[in-house]
Amino acid sequence: MRLPTEGVFLGRAFAEGWTHPAVVTVREGMVVDITTKAAPTSRDVCEQPDPAGFVAKAECKPVGALADIAKNSFSATRDPAKPYLLSPVDLQAVKAAGVTFVVSLLERVIEEQARGSSAKAEAIRADIASLIGHDLSKLKPGSAEAAGVKAKLIERGVWSQYLEVGIGPDAEIFTKCQPMASVGFGADVGLHPVSTWNNPEPEIAVISSSKGSIVGATLGNDVNLRDVEGRSALLLGKAKDNNASASLGPFIRLFDRDFTLADVKSAVVGLRVEGEDGFVLDGASSMAEISRSPEELVAAAIGPHHQYPDGFALYLGTMFAAVKDRGEAGKGFTHSVGDIVTISSEKLGALVNRVQLSPDCAPWTYGASHLMRDLARAKLI
Repeated sequence: MRLPTEGVFLGRAFAEGWTHPAVVTVREGMVVDITTKAAPTSRDVCEQPDPAGFVAKAECKPVGALADIAKNSFSATRDPAKPYLLSPVDLQAVKAAGVTFVVSLLERVIEEQARGSSAKAEAIRADIASLIGHDLSKLKPGSAEAAGVKAKLIERGVWSQYLEVGIGPDAEIFTKCQPMASVGFGADVGLHPVSTWNNPEPEIAVISSSKGSIVGATLGNDVNLRDVEGRSALLLGKAKDNNASASLGPFIRLFDRDFTLADVKSAVVGLRVEGEDGFVLDGASSMAEISRSPEELVAAAIGPHHQYPDGFALYLGTMFAAVKDRGEAGKGFTHSVGDIVTISSEKLGALVNRVQLSPDCAPWTYGASHLMRDLARAKLI
């Protein structure tokens, strides 16, 4: 498990007995508390003119060794009386961009054509691949060339709502979960019990201020129910937003001269799934293959058309398609309860979560109102 060591990191931590969640950073292998009246929340740090500079200079008090806190963050063995990591965002909205990579695009078309049946997916995958007959990765979404491909695909009878947002002029931006609902490193991630075909979506999420400025990045798992979304795009909320279905972390790495948006654009995101049944799935995706830039996706989310006064986290999408068979041949991958999912990237560390059914994950009971009351009692606001 790779923990972040170099860079300016922003996170959150908690332990029983604390008056409120702490805003933290990492210094020389130690997690330190930097919560102040000037920035009592992660949101407030990200709204600073120079978030990285603010964190680097912030006065602090020790919380504990990063290795010890990371170890205690795992839900199965957590001692709640000792510090553990939370999602690094709090009041920020949590949004996601969909169908931003060609592989993901084709898989979404397959989901739609299969109507949620994993058994039909392999045959449809082969049919769609032969029918399109065009390298979509070279297309610029919304371009004249993309419009020409769209016309040809409509003629062939295979145009799809996923192709519309994949190569059309408008990006797909949706709400992944409510502010305060995302989970962090070591927590359980949840699957709705109705789903029998689902997968992790390993992604980088960028953090935007209320002004639309990208101030940092973190790792994320946009847990997805392939069968539910495949039945109807109108079920996207049910497929995407369930208890503990959005994980972020372990920390936000804030932009400075040593880590910039260029590093996000060139990052490789790794995925490893380890099942209690001995099943192992490995994969990797390159951000260099994304079809819409992070700036374009952020601009699609925020602007004169939509404001976020507390900023937002934006999952950038994934090119990883979990098609490796698990069990019966041709039925592809789906999660089993107890799977350990590790999402990693060289400059962001590793985000590790265990898969459970959503009703069996810790219920979401601590929202923005609770945080505000606790901060007020601590005289931080």
